[in-house]
Parts: sequence; C-alpha cells; structure tokens
Amino acid sequence: MNPQLQHNILAVTRCGTSKSEGTGFFRVATGLCYLASLMTKETLDFKQIDRAYNRFIYRSIGKGHSITSVLQFMSGEKVVRVVESRRFLDAFAMHCPDVPVESIPFLLGLNLGVAKDISGIDVRGPVADYIERQRQLREEADA
Repeated sequence: MNPQLQHNILAVTRCGTSKSEGTGFFRVATGLCYLASLMTKETLDFKQIDRAYNRFIYRSIGKGHSITSVLQFMSGEKVVRVVESRRFLDAFAMHCPDVPVESIPFLLGLNLGVAKDISGIDVRGPVADYIERQRQLREEADA
C-alpha cells in the first residue's frame, strides 16, 4: 500500500460532512482499493498486503478496525448508503481513478461471494439488491 494510495483514500474520507460519514467513506474507499488490488494475475502475499492495510487502517481510524472489519462493513446495509452517495462517488472518482466507479458493483459482489464462502452468510439483502439494481441500470443504458 503506497503513500499515494493512502493520501487518496484520506482525501475521499475528508469529503464526508460528518465523522460518521467520513468513516463510512474511509471504509468503503479502503475496501474498494483493497479488492481492486487483488485483481491481478501476479502471485500475492496476502499477509504482507493485509499487514500494510491493517497498519494504515489502525493509524487512520483507530484501534479495533482492520481490513477484515472493513470488508465486513462492505457486506452490510450501511455500505449501500455510501455507494449511493453522489458526494462519495464524485470524491472516489476524483481521488481514486485507478478503481473505476463502474467497478463498484462488481467489487461488492466479489466481497459478498468471499464472505459467503468463508462464513456461509446469506448474501441476499441490501447489498445484493444494490448490485442487481446497478446491473439493471447498465442493461437499460446499453439497450
């Protein structure tokens, strides 16, 4: 996790209008960047990647937070409010251009799939509904 990426995620965070919103922006931006970084054909050292993200998360929002808790947040209902926020989408597009906004539904789906495989949680719910709505909007736009 390079310093520029950290700077970019913190810039997205500062676009939140309250501590709660900023923390949500931070979690989602961090999670999306993390998931996007896994989309490679290269062999990854997950311990090293997770350690770097965990250090950044701890320094940024404090004790008790980790990449695992960020990904759990991204599996829950609160993530939908963030990814439907025009302010978040604009900030993320501006500060994290290496992760296209159009890839958000895919990355959330990837996260849900992994969560289901690991914990056996039911993936139906607000996040799955959001992903489905986005798919339908893309199909309508393509038609």
